[in-house]
Amino acid sequence: MSKRNDDRPNVIIIITDDQGFATVSLHGDPHVRTPNMDRLANEGAECVRFYGNPLCSPTRASLMTGRYAYRTGILHTSRGGALMSADEVTAAELFSRAGYRTGIYGKWHLGDNYPMRPTDCGFQEAVWHKSGGIGQTPDKPNSYFDPLLYRQNEPFQSKGYCTDVFFDEALSFIDRNWQQPFFIYLATNAPHDPLEVEDRYTAPYKQKGLSEEIARVYGMVENIDDNIGRLMAHLDSLGLDNETIIFFLSDHGPAPGRFNAGFRSHKGNVYEGGIRVPFFIRWPHHIEAGVKIDQIAAHIDILPTLLDLCQIEIAGQLKLDGTSLRPLVEDPKSGWSERTLFIQTHRGSFPRQYHNAAAISGQYKWLSYPGRGEEWSIDTSTPEMELYQIDKDPGEQTNLSEKRPDIVQHMRQLYDDWFKDVTDGWRVGTIHIGNDAENPTTLCRYQDSEYDNIFPLGWRIRIEQEGDYKIKIKRGTLDGPGVLKVDWQGKIEQAVLKEGQEEAIFSLSVGEGRLEVWLELNEIGRVTFSSNETIGDVEILRL
Repeated sequence: MSKRNDDRPNVIIIITDDQGFATVSLHGDPHVRTPNMDRLANEGAECVRFYGNPLCSPTRASLMTGRYAYRTGILHTSRGGALMSADEVTAAELFSRAGYRTGIYGKWHLGDNYPMRPTDCGFQEAVWHKSGGIGQTPDKPNSYFDPLLYRQNEPFQSKGYCTDVFFDEALSFIDRNWQQPFFIYLATNAPHDPLEVEDRYTAPYKQKGLSEEIARVYGMVENIDDNIGRLMAHLDSLGLDNETIIFFLSDHGPAPGRFNAGFRSHKGNVYEGGIRVPFFIRWPHHIEAGVKIDQIAAHIDILPTLLDLCQIEIAGQLKLDGTSLRPLVEDPKSGWSERTLFIQTHRGSFPRQYHNAAAISGQYKWLSYPGRGEEWSIDTSTPEMELYQIDKDPGEQTNLSEKRPDIVQHMRQLYDDWFKDVTDGWRVGTIHIGNDAENPTTLCRYQDSEYDNIFPLGWRIRIEQEGDYKIKIKRGTLDGPGVLKVDWQGKIEQAVLKEGQEEAIFSLSVGEGRLEVWLELNEIGRVTFSSNETIGDVEILRL
């Protein structure tokens, strides 16, 4: 095949969901088979102390922007916490501006509505699923087999197993775009639950005596590994192997009950088991095989590293939190400044100081309220803090907070300064309504509504055009007569609904704020929708 004129490297980022650090055979798992993931590490560089956030969306926001998730408006994975501000500049936008073809295949989880969808954020081609996973609200009903996906922003019925479909689409993208540099974000929703995979992948693990759950997890990981092998073989067949940088990582630690290489806890928590992830970079003939980097690094470093390797310059006004790892990739013994990384993820609609937080240096790790990220409120006046000498105690077994109050205080101050910095000018993703880019707009109550504990409060939106809007609420079996109410900018309006009726027309003014839509049935009064279901979701159509 003829060589293209542009000699800049291609980029492929592969990120898995719920895999964690340990579910790779080279990291000591005695059962899982991952020869191709191992090959990425053995033929390239591995950061052995690499961190993500303990949950999906915050890690993905940091990967996409090179910035701490707090800056982007991302707090958690649902209930208003997974909407990235449209002001953020993404990797896809930067590579697109630099002349790369950009494509996403798989999971996005940074906003399902305009202007936060992949196609709004720099991806020229997109085959993706909504919400945090296939089959999760609002992606119900759906399955890992023949899943309903979105091409650009239009739904289509795919054929095959989801991971295979995503890799098939990526290979097709390569075939159509190999003559210019390309940027691919290949984000599998496996091995996240529901644990669906072909029996041929689970059978060998069940024969070893492993439980049904673990056999399915390993089968899903092995399927990903097979697809990685297929991807590398395809690149080689096109003569692109040496021209393509492959990044591989997982978003966070595994679910409870899975092998975790001796690390403490699991996804959701800021102990090592929740935030340590595998991270490999392979670029034949450019990155020496077998490089091991033991300096701390994190998701925020991926974008600056890519920009450095691909020699893409960015405007000076763009503030990145990460640092290019290129010097360490080229020489692990090169001089490297000591730094502190910060990780925080929790429920709620705004940043909360000390809530499920960690500060990590090369030697020590400070934690505040670890493992309590699912709680909706904590006492910030006297935070519960822990300290570990993480370079000697990666299992976090010996709490040194009472013995070394000086270090606790020092790292707490570093965290306080960081928290003040990243929450200054706090802004969140806002769903735009009335724009031609998306009409109608579906508002998912569980995924995108703000919540006070378990009670939904409405959606953060911007009405772009004043006028009449048809508002339809999904009622499920609650089909009795009543009224549909809309609270917009302090003005409550209502429309009578007959039995079984779901929609009415309301006049909405231009502005930004919280929109709440609810039912009041004649027999039971106001209905509060708070479950992880599509009931209570709202569709708004500009007329």
